[in-house]
Amino acid sequence: MIHQFPAMDRRLMEAVVKGEVLGLRSLREEDENIIKQTVPGSINTVLHLAARFGHEELASEIIKWCPEMVSFENGELETPLHEACREGHLGIIKLLLESDNSIVYKLNSREQSPFFAACERGKINAVKHLMNFPLLVLLEVDMFTSSIHAAASSGHTEIVKEILRARPDFALKKDLHGCTPLHVACSKGHLDITREILELDSDLSSVQDSEGKTPLHYAAIKGRINIIDEILSKNIGSAEMITFKEETILHLAVKNNHFEVVKYLLENFNISKLLNLHDSDGNTVLHLATAGKLTGMVIFLLKFGMEVNSLNRKGYTALDVVETDASNSGALAIVPALQAAGAKRCDELSDRLQDVRQIAKSTSKRSSEIVARMNSWPNKNLEASHSSLRHRHHKQNRQRRKQLDLHIESLRNARNTITIVAVLIATVTFAAGINPPGGFNQETGNASLGKQTSFKVFLVCNIVALFLSIGIVNVLVSIIPFKRKSMMKLLTITHKIMWISTLFMASAFIAAIWAIMPKGKGKRFVEVELVVIGGGCTMTVFCGLGIMLARHWHKKHKWRKEKEKNVMDRSPKSNNSRVEELKTIRRSYETSSNSDVGSSDYGYHLY
Repeated sequence: MIHQFPAMDRRLMEAVVKGEVLGLRSLREEDENIIKQTVPGSINTVLHLAARFGHEELASEIIKWCPEMVSFENGELETPLHEACREGHLGIIKLLLESDNSIVYKLNSREQSPFFAACERGKINAVKHLMNFPLLVLLEVDMFTSSIHAAASSGHTEIVKEILRARPDFALKKDLHGCTPLHVACSKGHLDITREILELDSDLSSVQDSEGKTPLHYAAIKGRINIIDEILSKNIGSAEMITFKEETILHLAVKNNHFEVVKYLLENFNISKLLNLHDSDGNTVLHLATAGKLTGMVIFLLKFGMEVNSLNRKGYTALDVVETDASNSGALAIVPALQAAGAKRCDELSDRLQDVRQIAKSTSKRSSEIVARMNSWPNKNLEASHSSLRHRHHKQNRQRRKQLDLHIESLRNARNTITIVAVLIATVTFAAGINPPGGFNQETGNASLGKQTSFKVFLVCNIVALFLSIGIVNVLVSIIPFKRKSMMKLLTITHKIMWISTLFMASAFIAAIWAIMPKGKGKRFVEVELVVIGGGCTMTVFCGLGIMLARHWHKKHKWRKEKEKNVMDRSPKSNNSRVEELKTIRRSYETSSNSDVGSSDYGYHLY
């Protein structure tokens, strides 16, 4: 019952907030009814405020003067006990209950008891004291507003334990949405409470709410990997449960863009059979990932060999779904990945089926049995042919991925090798620079052979080789390419610079030998022989590599032309500019990202 009293005097408010017993007595002497004034708006009495701020002595005085104020209600239908429980003031709780213990069962306007207020705020001492009133817990048996749900939502593990110790059946209690305390704890990510409830009964992880979602589904929706791990360690069977919309745990994780959850589930548990399941709209997880333009998710899912040409209720494949918004930047990476896995548009899958049905319609005078047979026959044959095609695609894709992985690994090794060789060239040329051929003049400190032309040639070639090598090292240790194409460009440039550097180092060596060789008519032939042998060997190597590189470029160009021609021949004609744009992207992807691997017949290529 709400009591209407005059608005609270400012002096009275200050005295109650500060807990000044003497000040309150002084005000009461002036006006005996002053303590019945209330705060405007909330209609809180002085006892409500004293209970909120924990002024036990002041509350005791108020109860002596006016015992009936213990049951007075504010605008929310809350008694002072609600305030005391919410703040956890145990002394005031005991004081109020000693005066009138019936107030413990009073509910506020939201049908919440003082016990609920203590559980929601995590006041464990208040909860333990109120547990001495067994009927208080029973009060919530038929109510949707539950204290254990409030404690589980706020992460108060000890309070959940206390309630379950008194009433284990409350672990199954559902709120307005059909959620158990485990649903709430999993959604909020409270691992300790999840463990506590699962220790009581692991089958609670399979309980469904009003939408058919289990606690595991809630954990997937929120991306709680630790909760998922805890549930599946107790009940692996819950991973296969679906919602009333036929959504699996993978559907929910993909829909909410939790890549780490999907990765964790597929890499740690044998649930790959969930990949090709359809929800109520006929969508697989691949449909959802492509619809959300989740590039990383799509590429990861394709590694598990899932069905890429599955149709949803609208008759769309995953490729159709992503092409509905081809202008999105995510589609530029997803489309080639799907096509590489053998994905097709729905019209490409149904061409044969449509042809046979047209034949069936042209012979409509025949019996319905024949028509039905003709309609069903292509479906079976198409399924068999699609199954065979998918098998070939998956085998080819595995081989292709293996080749690309080996190619990327080879590029990394080449990058490391170039770095090491560049460091060696820089070391050798540096040592030769500070210790030139012929040594130094002890008096002047100048190079002894400094005036000879051959020495000057040595010096120039040595310097060029040194600083080109240093430049290669700086570039390779400073730039970290994470795309194959970028790495290939970087290696091509640094590799050609290294060719120049080694060429200059060889020239410096020949010039140095020329400079220190004895001069004379008989020695000239030896010098010429040195130049011919040294220079000839070097140029032979470079010419051989150049010829091989030219052949590789020719084969690469020829391979690209054939690939483009094959793509154009396979692609259906369309006036849709969006589809034409995607065809161009596909051709560009296929001819640029795999041409080095595809055009190589010997397991290696030059760059």
